[in-house]
Amino acid sequence: MADYVITGASGFIGRSLAERLRARGDSVRGMDLHADPAHDVVAGDVTDPESWSDVITPGATVVHTAALVSNLPTLAEAWRVNTLGTRRVLDAAVSRGAARVVYLSSVRAFSDLGFPDGVTEDHPLRPDGNPYVDTRIAAEQAAMQAHAAGEIDVTVVRPGDVYGPGSRPWTLLPVRMIKANRFLLPAMGRGIFSPVFVDDLVSGLVLAADREEAAGQVFTLSGGVGVECREFFGHYYRMLGRRGPVVMPTAAALALATAAAGVNRVRGADDETNTTAVRYFCRTGTYSIDKARSMLGYDPAVDLDEGMRRTEVWLRDVGEL
Repeated sequence: MADYVITGASGFIGRSLAERLRARGDSVRGMDLHADPAHDVVAGDVTDPESWSDVITPGATVVHTAALVSNLPTLAEAWRVNTLGTRRVLDAAVSRGAARVVYLSSVRAFSDLGFPDGVTEDHPLRPDGNPYVDTRIAAEQAAMQAHAAGEIDVTVVRPGDVYGPGSRPWTLLPVRMIKANRFLLPAMGRGIFSPVFVDDLVSGLVLAADREEAAGQVFTLSGGVGVECREFFGHYYRMLGRRGPVVMPTAAALALATAAAGVNRVRGADDETNTTAVRYFCRTGTYSIDKARSMLGYDPAVDLDEGMRRTEVWLRDVGEL
């Protein structure tokens, strides 16, 4: 039985990972903004580990999933949680004698645009002025610096576009926006999406945490294929019994997003409608998972049709369809 501590343990990915680890008999504790005693989750702030770091026991593996996953925070807000918070989690892991930290980053560290098709982990990271992207890159630097200095073994995982039961950005938000007639795709829907079903991501995370050879390495984990955005989001239109997706040229989509973002600021809404999201849907490249396949034995098992079937069941169960 292995010992794991998960930050962001009540979040989408953290909760799914905890369920998998417990199912195979591992000891799992966690921290999140709000305590959940039934699942051994204590309340805490990643930038203030004194209040929660005692959940880390010597020899534990810390999986750091807590982050601000949004295009809305300011640079200061995103840096505090995503970058400073990562360094504080590393400090806590070192001081408590943990064996390894697995840091959950994002493929957006490659930037949202301008990376080659089939991009690999050795491609240079590219800050692009977006607080989320830039603070993810800075957090990776802090994590790998800790590894290089011999403080603690670190593994970095960059997930693709994670969807499935519980996913806010790529399941709940699109479905709610489609129902409100507020969802549209730029580039006539031909931008490339790189989906990974949550169960496959969790499988990859477990491999990255368990394999000794993963220490000091960076792995991209996606479903291994890219699909056009209109194909991916078209599944949600089908579930809702609607025609779509709604597509338009990029210039028109950017103009609409700019106007919508202004309205959202006034209304205090946070549905992520902005020009950053529009540009993200204009990607043309995909992400290679060859390294994870060869070093970890990672092999995505859930294709898009099956993933969307499972997602539809969940959406109906929770009353979203």
